[in-house]
Amino acid sequence: MLKRISYPFILLVLICSVLQVNAAQTEIYQLKIYHLKTDAQEKTVDDYLQKAYLPALHRNGIEKVGVFKPIVTDQALVTEKLIYVFIPLKSFNGILELDKKLAKDKQYAADGKIYLDAVYTDVPFERLETILLKAFEDAPHFMLPNLKSPMRERVYELRSYEAPTEKYFQNKVQMFNKGDEIGLFKRLNFNAVFYGEVIAGSHMPNLMYLTTFENKIDRDAHWKAFSADDYWKKLSAMPEYQHNVSKNDTKFVYPTDYSDF
Repeated sequence: MLKRISYPFILLVLICSVLQVNAAQTEIYQLKIYHLKTDAQEKTVDDYLQKAYLPALHRNGIEKVGVFKPIVTDQALVTEKLIYVFIPLKSFNGILELDKKLAKDKQYAADGKIYLDAVYTDVPFERLETILLKAFEDAPHFMLPNLKSPMRERVYELRSYEAPTEKYFQNKVQMFNKGDEIGLFKRLNFNAVFYGEVIAGSHMPNLMYLTTFENKIDRDAHWKAFSADDYWKKLSAMPEYQHNVSKNDTKFVYPTDYSDF
C-alpha cells in the first residue's frame, strides 16, 4: 500500500528542485594568466590563442572569450609580460569536458602545433596560472561591455578583493548581493563583465570582478561618481560591512585585437 505523501514533503522537493536549477544557471569562469619573459614567447602565445585556442572554443559553443594584456605606463617597471584569458562556462563539468573535446580536435592540434608541441628548450611561457570563479547570485551570467571606443583605447579594470578570513569574505560577497553593490555599479554604468567568488586560486579567500570603460578619462569619471554616491556612502558606513577587505589588487588591462570583447 502506498504511503500518503505529505504536503510539506512535496514543498521541500519543489524547493530543492528550484535551488538545483538556480545553481545550474550560475556560470563558472576560468581565468588563465600566461606569465611570459620574452617577445618571442608573447608572439607564440598570441598566435596560439588567436589561430587555435579561441577558434576551438568557438567550435565548442563558447562564443565569447576575452583576451587582455596589461596597460603599461612605464616600461622600465615591467618585470614580466602577462596575457589574461577569460573563459565563461556553464558548469564545473564544462572545464573537464572542454579539455576532452580539445584533445580530440584535430584542427586545434594542427593550428596550435607550434605552441602545443614546443620542446623544453624553447618553452612558450614561463608559467601558466589558472583561477576558477563562481558567478555571484545577483550576477549569475557574464555581460558583454557596451562600449564604442577602439579596443586599444579601452580600459578594463580587473579587481581582486582579498578578505582576512572566510567569514569576512562571505560578508563582502553579501555586500555585493544583498547590499546591492552590484546594483550601484549597474546604476552608474560601470559595464561590469563579471563578478565571481574565487573557488580555486593562489590568493584566497577573495573575489574578483571586471569593469570596463571607454578610456582612462571615462574610468576616472565613473569612480569619482561612485565615491560621491550617497548610497555608496551609506553602504560603506554600515557596521556589518566593516573590515571585510584586507587587500585590494587592481590590474588595468586592455583587450587584444583578437579578443571577442
